[in-house]
Amino acid sequence: MAYPTTIDHFPEKLNKKTDGTVYVVEEKILLTKGVYDGLLAHDNIAVPTIRVFTGSRFTGDEVSNFVVSIPDDAPWQRHIKVFASVPEVYVTYETPGDTVEADDVNFLQQAITATQTEIERYKADGLIDGGTFKKGV
Repeated sequence: MAYPTTIDHFPEKLNKKTDGTVYVVEEKILLTKGVYDGLLAHDNIAVPTIRVFTGSRFTGDEVSNFVVSIPDDAPWQRHIKVFASVPEVYVTYETPGDTVEADDVNFLQQAITATQTEIERYKADGLIDGGTFKKGV
């Protein structure tokens, strides 16, 4: 859990389209020592639609040195491993929308609990009054 050390970030989810249309998504991915190895941000991605470029919006060079896999325990996710001698790449793909999983809800609940715990700690140590903190009041 990141909070209170850092601020939690929650990736935006895409509502599942029921009319058969898809979202076209572009993700900027940072490579470390020429490699990215991780999950793509959205779910239910049609693997044949995945394309990787060195520039945004299909610009720059197309990167063909990548591998996509589907985790056995989460078949809606897509794991990608990209190899390129650039600091960042842009991955474009199509998806009908995301699957909300228990881990998503659990992460939100943990973040809310951490925030409430921190607020209770502040209330026990002092008074929060319109943006000022007065200890011992």
